[in-house]
Amino acid sequence: MGTELSVAQMCTLSGFSRAGYYRSLTPGPKHSREDLKLRDAMHKVALDWPVYGSRRMAHELKKLGWKVNRKRMQRLMREDNLLCLAKRKFVVTTDSAHPLPVYPNLPPSMEVTGINQLWIADITYIRLEEEFIYLAVILDAYSRRVIGWSLDDTMAESLTVAALKVALSERDVPPGLVHHSDRGVQYAAHGYTQLLKDHGMAISMSRKGNPWDNAACESFMKTLKHEEVNRTEYRNLADARSRIGRFLESIYNDKRMHSSLSYQSPSEFERGLAPELPKKEAA
Repeated sequence: MGTELSVAQMCTLSGFSRAGYYRSLTPGPKHSREDLKLRDAMHKVALDWPVYGSRRMAHELKKLGWKVNRKRMQRLMREDNLLCLAKRKFVVTTDSAHPLPVYPNLPPSMEVTGINQLWIADITYIRLEEEFIYLAVILDAYSRRVIGWSLDDTMAESLTVAALKVALSERDVPPGLVHHSDRGVQYAAHGYTQLLKDHGMAISMSRKGNPWDNAACESFMKTLKHEEVNRTEYRNLADARSRIGRFLESIYNDKRMHSSLSYQSPSEFERGLAPELPKKEAA
């Protein structure tokens, strides 16, 4: 009489998982040809945008000509493990313990109705294998477009000044434009605030200990970390500058959909504004 093997032993010998064995005993639901085509389209979107949830997935598929019931799509995404991962928690990095002048929090009293009315700025850290590097960005609050950025291995004032100079080279500064940031020493430094004043900008800063006064910039930083930084291992500063620059300019600005912009990218949203956007004149 032969020795009987357990399911676990048989699976080990055959190189087959126990979960797969039990699934084979209960075949899953059959999918129509239309479902298979939709799954293929969803997987192609997921390859380009692995962090898209069902809402952004639905809008992306709509652009490709699909008419999709969102509940059906959520079911297929769940079955194919395409639902995006949870985001990491926000980490506070601002150093506001300095004797420099600070400025009032202006955005709550503003009604932003177009670009170049409110610019928002922030800094975040990025960890390499053996060191930290730092990214300073400036966004147009109305379109969420990144209009200036700088990446370096220092959090000195030069980092934020470099990002601001990029923004100033890209955009004209109309009267009344407000620049908002946290109270960090890099934004309160004389060189930075003087550059803002020289261009006629009103200076605004978040209230002490309240990072959510700059919520739109905080949201952008979370997106950057979740969709680019936490998914990439950078070899060095130059590699990080190249890859993050590509994400900011070619992906985030030009392709990534924003629910607050009717599921358009910042570039698409700005192109749809009327009258035609003012462009920085060549020197």
